Amino acid sequence: MSTVSEPVITSYAEAPAKTVTAGGTTFAYRELGPKGGIPVVFFVHLAATLDNWDPRIVEAIAKTRHVITFDQRGVGASSGTVPDTIEEAADDAYAFITKGLGDDTIDVFAFSLGGMIAQDLVVKHPDLVRRLVLTGTGPRGGRNIDKVVGVTYWDIVRAAVTRSDPKEFLFFNRDGVGKRAGKAFVERLQERTLDRDRSISPTAFRTQLKAIQKFGRSAPSDLSVITQPTLIANGDNDRMVPSILSADLHQRIKDSELIIYPNSGHGGIFQHWEQFAPVAAKFLAP
Repeated sequence: MSTVSEPVITSYAEAPAKTVTAGGTTFAYRELGPKGGIPVVFFVHLAATLDNWDPRIVEAIAKTRHVITFDQRGVGASSGTVPDTIEEAADDAYAFITKGLGDDTIDVFAFSLGGMIAQDLVVKHPDLVRRLVLTGTGPRGGRNIDKVVGVTYWDIVRAAVTRSDPKEFLFFNRDGVGKRAGKAFVERLQERTLDRDRSISPTAFRTQLKAIQKFGRSAPSDLSVITQPTLIANGDNDRMVPSILSADLHQRIKDSELIIYPNSGHGGIFQHWEQFAPVAAKFLAP
């Protein structure tokens, strides 16, 4: 008797929405790509839900890897309330990965706030992560990370005045190239039309911002414990998490790789996705 295997889902717009309960929290997640092997878990940015991942990057990696995206506690369709600190968010992620998914080894792809959570996760559980991608992020105690609150609120106001998505201001330069890249990115985020995630609540958003502020004002972590292969990437004009902090991470994490994309901001990897996606996919190749 032959069995018919499930078709491999390669489109992020078609990735099924799922839930799993771990540590008292019901986590919302999506998965795509071929099953089996070590999964790549994606850690998303401030105020983001499952719908905020650039499908071009997710799909490039899902061609050869089992990809999992998830909502942190209190965000989107996940239950509970957003934790007050990055450390707690890392503990939640650990529960989701080990108790919810049942995995003891993962690769990590992280952006912005997600990169901060991922760092705390790896520092506390270094044996959990095989390979690490840190984009648009910086180290605990990094200079001017705590100023993200002011930058974020200012750009939200600017976006409201122009009836734009705040990410067009927060992630991209406001020159012609940046404006076009920002609009194209926001359009890609709308490719999924069915079963979309819930937006983050204003309270959860403010809690995340305060957690980032605390992270920025904390004593630095010992990142020398991160010995796994690490890829670091950013734009050269990141106003949210200053680009110099990517270089700081590169210096602190031995043998890490650093890519800085020209004429781009916090969302440099999204503006330059055509160059970055294949690099990330190769770095995370099975």
